[in-house]
Amino acid sequence: MRIADKMQYDQVKTNVGKNRTQMAELQNQAATQKRVTKPSDDPLAASRVLGNRIDLQGNKQFSKSLNYAKSFLEYTDQSLGELSEVIMRAKELAIGQSNDASANEDSRRAVAIEIEQLYSQMVNIGNRKLGDRFIFGGFSTQQAPFNLKGEYNGDPGEMNIHIDKEAFVAMNVPGGRVFLGDGIDRNGMAKPSVPQARSIEELDAQKMKTMDPIELRGPASILGLRGPEPEVPPKPVEPPAGVNLFSIVKDLETALRTNDKQAVQNTLDHLDDGLNQVVLTRSQVGSRSSVLDNFVQSLEKQKVDNQISISQLEDADIFSTVSDITKTENTLQATLQTSGKLIQPSLLDFIK
Repeated sequence: MRIADKMQYDQVKTNVGKNRTQMAELQNQAATQKRVTKPSDDPLAASRVLGNRIDLQGNKQFSKSLNYAKSFLEYTDQSLGELSEVIMRAKELAIGQSNDASANEDSRRAVAIEIEQLYSQMVNIGNRKLGDRFIFGGFSTQQAPFNLKGEYNGDPGEMNIHIDKEAFVAMNVPGGRVFLGDGIDRNGMAKPSVPQARSIEELDAQKMKTMDPIELRGPASILGLRGPEPEVPPKPVEPPAGVNLFSIVKDLETALRTNDKQAVQNTLDHLDDGLNQVVLTRSQVGSRSSVLDNFVQSLEKQKVDNQISISQLEDADIFSTVSDITKTENTLQATLQTSGKLIQPSLLDFIK
């Protein structure tokens, strides 16, 4: 095969260019400490790094939503705690004024003034704001949910926060549910006690109501020879629905002002139901806060895992890079020396 001078020049040019390109890539890796700086360096690694960076940005936004929802729920829980204290104080005053031994007309009128103040405090709690949003207004967060009469001007909407790709959590509790008992789950309320029979005759009458009528067919049937009738299970007693806290406190105030001892005693059970209603709602808020805490921990773990994956795919091994630079530099110097000797002779050296 005939080797021309042009072929030698092209071969030298190709080898030197290849070595210089490799040297430049290694120097860039040493300067940036990144193995992948553009998609052409490693297309598969670059696509995975891009996907992990997208997940990191999404997790940052989820973290912002979680922190805002947590602050909203924590303020709601704090407000519900104050509402529970108000109801317990009203019950304490009602117990003290429910008998004539420790109360009279003057004391009940004096206590009615404090009950009125507790009522105003309940309205203020219902109109709490976090930033520029009312926390108990449902979707209507720009206007006060309750007026001085205890009427609800909000709606039953729950603001769901996107906390994961396929998960939502409601960050608010509508005021109608907390203060008025709207939409309270009946299974979550305390069941009332079943009325007991006050005498043997009344107990027998209750049993007879639950038994089917027996058709008498002679003395044998009268003597009960047909055998015992099957017991019919009693119908379950439906638990009470939610209660209106404002109405209960207002009724208590009215009973105290009119010196109606029996009405004061009747409000005790309603106050218990109202307190259970607030405790039930507060437990729901607490469960949502627990869910948010779990998601926060999960997002932090995903953040660390994504950063580790990006580092493994993208970062350069500095010791390996320095070793490759030294090896490539020696290769480049050897290429230049041998190329100089190869292309040094020319045709003019032989035609003298």
